[in-house]
Amino acid sequence: MQREMNIVVCVKYVPDAQADRGFDEADLTTNRESVDGLLSELDEYAVEEALKIAESGEGAVTVITIGPDQAADAVKKALQMGADKGVHVNDEAIKGSDALATSLILAEAIKKVGMPDLVLTGMASTDGTMGVVPAMLAERLALPQVTYASELTVDGGTVTARRDGDTASETIFGAVPALISVTDQINEPRYPSFKGIMAAKKKPVETWTLADLGIDAGQVGAAGSSTEVISVAKRPPREQGEIVTDEGDGGTKLAEFLAGRKFI
Repeated sequence: MQREMNIVVCVKYVPDAQADRGFDEADLTTNRESVDGLLSELDEYAVEEALKIAESGEGAVTVITIGPDQAADAVKKALQMGADKGVHVNDEAIKGSDALATSLILAEAIKKVGMPDLVLTGMASTDGTMGVVPAMLAERLALPQVTYASELTVDGGTVTARRDGDTASETIFGAVPALISVTDQINEPRYPSFKGIMAAKKKPVETWTLADLGIDAGQVGAAGSSTEVISVAKRPPREQGEIVTDEGDGGTKLAEFLAGRKFI
């Protein structure tokens, strides 16, 4: 029988991929406030996996997110799916934080919640798509990391994950407590039921500031980040391709085209 597990899932509120996404001209940060947003799709797999583990025995799932007021919607969706409680770190000084600063905030929030048996994340966010925060977070929490898991089993104090590559699959073992990032192959996230939606309204959600976490504002945001966005530009419109009529020399023209662009 699965032992009782205390699980934290880190989730992110991201601009809807179908919306007109862009950057704030003033500071070149991602515009998150004037566009529709939602729980990152890749994080839904982490929430679902946490719920499956908790439901296989006795356990509790806490979701943590960082962001402006609207980011509360990411926590709300996770609670509707079945998570037990949520934490929203909301502070104006966070705006502009890079991956390193983000991992610091998440680490301190997890410590304040209470170190869990498992920390689960998605493989990356659907806006930044860097995929480095899980590793940074594991380092800050001094936890072993099992990343890019496409299958996960928890048996007592051991986690076993399958990681699928292009040419082979690996089996990774780790000891609890651990941090695990999961891919979109691991499960099929559930849709919130009407019962789940109604129950979520009564579940506890705490809102914390940087001061609550003991973090100085100078450690995060644009000023405390190690990376900086210098400039942004919209992708140019796609141009019509060149049509080549094959008059016996089509292969030669194709080779010249590829060689001219250093593809061959």
